[in-house]
Parts: sequence; C-alpha cells; structure tokens
Amino acid sequence: MNNCYECGEKLGLKKDNEGTEVQYCESCGAFRYPIFNTAMSTAIVNKSKDKVILIKQYGKDDYILVAGYVNKGESVEQTVAREVKEELRLDIINCEYMRSEYFEKSNTLMLNFISVVEDEDLSKISDEVDKATWFSFDDARKNIKKGSLAEKFLIKILEKLESAK
Repeated sequence: MNNCYECGEKLGLKKDNEGTEVQYCESCGAFRYPIFNTAMSTAIVNKSKDKVILIKQYGKDDYILVAGYVNKGESVEQTVAREVKEELRLDIINCEYMRSEYFEKSNTLMLNFISVVEDEDLSKISDEVDKATWFSFDDARKNIKKGSLAEKFLIKILEKLESAK
C-alpha cells in the first residue's frame, strides 16, 4: 500500500508504540497497517476418514476444496460450518485447523481445515456448486487442480490422515 486508504495521501514510515516501522499517514495522523482478506478452505471427509469431497464451481473443469471468505463478526470455524452447509447442505461434526498461506493473487490469508461431516449425501448441493464428488484419497490426489493452493492443502491433510491410521 503506497497511499492512505482514507484520504489518498502518500504514506511514510513511522515507529509505532512497539518500535516497529509502520506505514503512517501524516494527513490523517494514523498508522496504516496492512489490509488483506481472510478466507478458509476445507477438506471435507466422511466419518470413517477414508473419502474426501472435491467440488467444481463457476463452470470450471477443475476440482477444488470448499472455500469462502470470513464475514465480519464471524470466527473462521463458523465460516467453515456455514460454507459447508451453504454449498453442500452437510453438517460438520468436527473441524480442525491445519495451516495457513497467503494467496497474493487475491490478497487473501487462506486458513485451511479438515472437516468431518455427519453423512455422505450429496443430493442436495446448492447452485453455488456445479458438482461435488466423494473421492478415495488416491483419486483425490489425481483429480485436485494441479499446482493450486487447494492441492498443497489437500496433500498435507491426506498425509496427516493417512499417518494417523
């Protein structure tokens, strides 16, 4: 960020109360800390933890993980439950944080989770999802969008689940 998001003036650097140099707007008299989006993605597994759901969205051919932006006032865990319910009409019975990664393309901090759902019924998916499919772990590795952040997250999750068996 080069300019103040309030007044548009060029930002300078100034030490804050902790002694860290932070962008500062002389015109507003305020520090301007970095602003970014926060979102979640989740690998959804069945109760026996031997299958995972991948989805297709927005007319694209690639399989990805369920993901969504965190709303103001919402915890990330609430976002995970809401997104899974909105898109797949499934209820989460367990949700575990895995890791995060900054995604520069959309200026988003992505927080990744493993979610376990109550049942495996995919007959009621919303129109936000073009297709949802249960895959074995091996087939999920083959079908996830190659080179994507979703693939990186999925591989780590599958390794964790497989090492627990």
